[in-house]
Amino acid sequence: MKRIKEACICQTLHFMLKDDVKHSLAVQLVKEEVSKYKAGLERNAAKYKIVNEAEQTDGSVIIRIIKQYNTSPVGSYLD
Repeated sequence: MKRIKEACICQTLHFMLKDDVKHSLAVQLVKEEVSKYKAGLERNAAKYKIVNEAEQTDGSVIIRIIKQYNTSPVGSYLD
């Protein structure tokens, strides 16, 4: 029998600009989407660590994150 002792998932998320709106509005919408994503992480009480967050030259945002997988213990992944 096997059991998961520790588990995390590593993701790279690209919050991209919408094509059908003005650039300034698209950048604002991306910033709002990033804020909502982070608030959702807090609300769900998920354990996570943002490794890198970078705004791109076009205004989009790329986030590298390590977060808890389901309800598995995270062990030393987030240290």
